[in-house]
Amino acid sequence: MKEKHLVIGVSGGSGSGKTTFVNALRDNLKERRVCFLSLDNYYLPRDEQAVDDAGFKNFDLPGSIDVRALVNDLETLISGNDIVRTEYTFNNSKSVAKEIRLVPADVYIIEGLFIYHYEELRKFFDLKLFVDAKDVLKVIRRIERDRIERNYPITDVAYRYQNHVLPSYEQYIGIYKDDCDIVINNNDTFHRSLAVMTAYINHHLNQCK
Repeated sequence: MKEKHLVIGVSGGSGSGKTTFVNALRDNLKERRVCFLSLDNYYLPRDEQAVDDAGFKNFDLPGSIDVRALVNDLETLISGNDIVRTEYTFNNSKSVAKEIRLVPADVYIIEGLFIYHYEELRKFFDLKLFVDAKDVLKVIRRIERDRIERNYPITDVAYRYQNHVLPSYEQYIGIYKDDCDIVINNNDTFHRSLAVMTAYINHHLNQCK
């Protein structure tokens, strides 16, 4: 009997390496029926983002995401229909937004900071992963990411990490770690965890044939 679709969540703090882990899974599973959805592409427009007392946009809040749009897209995909979205570029003038086409699959992998916080999304997950790393490593990775990918000045990155990222992790992200099925330690390498997850997903896909 054909297996039903499988929905896997991948969360973790900013700079933990969850996106890198998911991209490695994508490389291992290319040409398989796997659909990847990133919470980063469901941010509300900049003019709808909360502003802190210092005048900085705070993207590190659950309310910064259009979770209803993500749930609708997932339901549309599961029902057998394609989705087209535009990449969210965080107002980076050096980045050109790409068109993202999502197609129905046997496995859906959803990655993002707050995916376990939203009750309407949490109900879909068959397997919940949490990528973890030491705080100092997360800071270094966040600085590199925001400086290169999002074109933020280093002073902005430091301010956002202290005033937005850390409080958000404690309130909306880290509290779900103990509820996850698998915690992936990414202080050094996640290669063993990657091999295990690749084998697990491939087994499910083989049952779907």
